Amino acid sequence: MSRLKKQERQLQLAEKLNNTPFLTDEELANHFSVSVPTIRLDRLELGIPELRERIRAMATENNQEVNESLHYDGFGELIDITEGKQALSMMKTTQDMVDRSGYIDPQFLYAQANSLAKTVMGVPVALAEVGNIKHKNPVSVGTNLIAKAEIVRQRGPKYFIWVTIKDKVQEVFRAKFIMESVDTRG
Repeated sequence: MSRLKKQERQLQLAEKLNNTPFLTDEELANHFSVSVPTIRLDRLELGIPELRERIRAMATENNQEVNESLHYDGFGELIDITEGKQALSMMKTTQDMVDRSGYIDPQFLYAQANSLAKTVMGVPVALAEVGNIKHKNPVSVGTNLIAKAEIVRQRGPKYFIWVTIKDKVQEVFRAKFIMESVDTRG
């Protein structure tokens, strides 16, 4: 009887991670009312990697490789880039990012978005001429934030870049930038 229960839990675990791959082992343990080691064993038996590896696998699923020679001065860790198109980064929030409200100061979210937008352009130095930002939800300490920057249009030397930052599946920050390489400015 308990074997059937385990098999059913593992089926549901695989389905849940297929739908929301950014869940931590702790969150899965709470959802299934089991211990974290049980979730880890289930993942191991099912061949499902840990959170960081799932994120990397998603980022490279189209056989796009991170350009190792690209210099990234951004906040967080560059996970994937297709220069001139899109890029992904991950940032784990820490206690030193907290503001007086007890949540992560939005300047860190802006910094992650801005630096990823500059990186996806593939130029050494760029300025955000226009930025429309929305801080949609507060972020707690210890959260893994995934930022995705996408160049939606290029008009001459100006790049129109949309950046979204998510905490698992919920969008917490969004920005639309118009950026220009400093090299093209006169």
